[in-house]
Amino acid sequence: VVASGGAKLSYLGLRSNTGGLVRGGPFLRSQSCLGYVTDASTVLGKRWKDTADTVVIGGGCVGVSLAYHLAKGGMKDVVLLEKSELTAGSTWHAAGLTTYYHPGINLKKVHYYSIKLYESLEAETGQAVGFHQPGSVRIASTPVRVDELKYQMTRTHWHPTPQFLIGPEKVQELFPLLNMDKVIAGLYTPGDGHIDPYSLTMALAAGARMYGAQIYNPAPVTGLTPTSDGKWDVQTPHGTIRANRIVNATGFWAREVGKLIGFEHPTIPVHHQYVVTSTLPEVKALKRELAVIRDLEGSYYLRQERDGLLFGPYEKMEKMVLQDSWVRDGVPPGFGKELFESDLDRIMEHVEMAMEMVPVLKNADIINIVSGPITYTPDLLPMVGPHHGARNYWTAIGFGYGVIHAGGIGKFLSDWIRTGEPPYDLIECDPNRYGKWTDVPYMCAKARESYGFNNVVGYPKEERFEGRPTSRTSGLYELLKDKASMGFHAGWEQPHWFYKPGDDTGYKPSFHRTNWFGPVGRECKLVMEKVGVIDLTPFGKFTVKGKDSHKLLDRLFANTMPKVGLTNISHMLTPTGKVYAEVTITQLAPGEFLLITGSGSELHDLRWIEREAVEGGYDVDISNVTDDIGVLGVAGPNSRKVLQKLTDEDMSDAGFKFLHCKSIKLAGTPLRAIRISYTGELGWELYMEQKNLAAVYKAIMEAGQSEGIDNFGTYAMASLRLEKGFRGWGAEMNCDTNPLEAGLDYFIKLNKPADFIGKAALQEIKAKGLKRKLCYITMDTDDIDPEGNETVWHNGKVVGNTTSGAYSYSTQQSLAFAYLPMELCSIGQKVEVELLGRKYTAMVVQEPLVLTEPTRTRLQKKAKGKA
Repeated sequence: VVASGGAKLSYLGLRSNTGGLVRGGPFLRSQSCLGYVTDASTVLGKRWKDTADTVVIGGGCVGVSLAYHLAKGGMKDVVLLEKSELTAGSTWHAAGLTTYYHPGINLKKVHYYSIKLYESLEAETGQAVGFHQPGSVRIASTPVRVDELKYQMTRTHWHPTPQFLIGPEKVQELFPLLNMDKVIAGLYTPGDGHIDPYSLTMALAAGARMYGAQIYNPAPVTGLTPTSDGKWDVQTPHGTIRANRIVNATGFWAREVGKLIGFEHPTIPVHHQYVVTSTLPEVKALKRELAVIRDLEGSYYLRQERDGLLFGPYEKMEKMVLQDSWVRDGVPPGFGKELFESDLDRIMEHVEMAMEMVPVLKNADIINIVSGPITYTPDLLPMVGPHHGARNYWTAIGFGYGVIHAGGIGKFLSDWIRTGEPPYDLIECDPNRYGKWTDVPYMCAKARESYGFNNVVGYPKEERFEGRPTSRTSGLYELLKDKASMGFHAGWEQPHWFYKPGDDTGYKPSFHRTNWFGPVGRECKLVMEKVGVIDLTPFGKFTVKGKDSHKLLDRLFANTMPKVGLTNISHMLTPTGKVYAEVTITQLAPGEFLLITGSGSELHDLRWIEREAVEGGYDVDISNVTDDIGVLGVAGPNSRKVLQKLTDEDMSDAGFKFLHCKSIKLAGTPLRAIRISYTGELGWELYMEQKNLAAVYKAIMEAGQSEGIDNFGTYAMASLRLEKGFRGWGAEMNCDTNPLEAGLDYFIKLNKPADFIGKAALQEIKAKGLKRKLCYITMDTDDIDPEGNETVWHNGKVVGNTTSGAYSYSTQQSLAFAYLPMELCSIGQKVEVELLGRKYTAMVVQEPLVLTEPTRTRLQKKAKGKA
């Protein structure tokens, strides 16, 4: 194969170490692939179990890791079923890269655990795993890439992972074969490397058996039948197993297994290729193994493979290949240890960039091109945890990077299954983040985008636009789509900020303040001084009613239940007292409640509620009305005046008080009545049928012309939230935090009679005292603001992390929430917050910076009374 510029690669043909690959149809088919067998007693060579606590379906590295961790954790009846051979599917042909690095926050924990496990697995099981740890370097060859590395450094310093921003000299020391012409900096992670996926899986399998798990293969699952008591009958050709729970860990067969119980999991195989060269004299002469490099601009990884090199690119969206026929027609029967036909032309652009960066590749002989299926979800993150809509059905699917995730996810899921709650927050991998709106066209568009954007710059507030809008649009989308920069929230389009003449419009991401900074300030001023309207339709919305509704909610939530016509904020806690969810609850009528949660936790919260209802035997009716109900927020000092023009209901302070809810008629709309709640935080929330949202919006906008009414978006709402000291679920509170350290004491009623979930744990936490607390901090920066997850320093040591941050337009300074040790929580305490490689002085201040509207009104009345 001759590349442009005359560089030569010699293509010697494919060679497999797994059993003689031969051409067969569109695939390279392994002659060693086993077919289905039915005589369990003679072929499987072990006693068949009729019952199990947990059945793990799938024998790749993820499924085997879960079986290993469950058995090691003390679960007695763990069974793993593999349809052909362990590692069949995507594991056996994986490049085996391992890295501590992840751009997100929570998955860093998964990667960290995996590597620490792999370091000790051979000593534990006696099975070699082929683990190499030469470290890795992410190469920055543009100034914006250097900013990206600095951005990631501040998100890593408060984690245990070792990571360093290094200059060109150190980069060259770690990989002396590089052409240094374009190298500006590198992100160096010691301990990174690669592992043999087959050996890893076999070591985990040995460990699983050692601790008592049973592994059956070949044992394809042919049927899944739920029982009335929440168990599952798992059918195979060898017999049926009655399981307390099942875990789908079947890689690119995930959709096939999901369909057995009526699910269409949004997973799709993509073609990923990597190239292996023959021995290179320059590599063979090295005295130590080369670090793994990731050339971000070239969009490929490259590592040493014996005395040669292995490199794998991620093609652009328009060139990559989806195996979409498997979505349409199913995975070919018997497909296991097979490969696709390779296509070197498709990755030639990246090959040439690799040759420029690593010149020895220009004269390399290619001895192997591996082109195999790996599984993608729309957002590239796996689907991990219990699935809404089926009791005791769990998933561990959609792993584009299964080798590095296998150890940590196995431990995470095992802990959750055994203890009843997630060991830490990992909501970005919740399988319930998808819904009916995640159809096949959307899935395919997003998978192409995610693969093609694998190494694009990871900016704050990132938006990706393929596959949008989905079928899930609010009644205002058509009215607002051309007036605003839209954000994506659980399938919905929601305005981030609105355009005015003269604005620099469009999505223009940056690590610094960018085109939305000024307009968002304009919107904050609007809400603080006049009146603004925001589309809040993406909220998750449920109704709970029935004989036991109050009893159920009293068990689920730490707050007391509101009386009829009132609203409050309540929290669901885990058994160990962590914050599982924050929900606004309104009692609409005796025994009938409306629950409102964030868009990203809709099914996450609903699953938890429904599980408790079923397992506790409560007589209730629970409905998800998220798609049926549209929501408008109307906020600002003139909001009462505007709404009063549209109704005969008394909208005065005395007539409609804070946290009250009523049904009212609005003039100029087709509605007989809408439900309206005054929450203070977002002003007024108006709930109505989705089809009437546009009409109500138009009526409000028309009525508010003389009051200066206008739109505002979620960026302004985030800034206003922080100014008022409101905590946000997923930031200040989640499954990593308890409500006492988060400053939620007001909403936690430890003295209420009901034994709510987590009550005993909270009482114990309170008795022992807190080790850290959420603090409110301000700082003076230049053209950058905190957003959350930055490292906090004091006297040269890491002492905490921010949870969310923004610019306060009202007080003209940056502000953030941060968790700090108790000894650093005093008002006036100074710390430093790291932003893009620089430490900015910050100070703990009294919260809030800006009083809520009800508080301002109360103080104004008090002042007038004294006067």
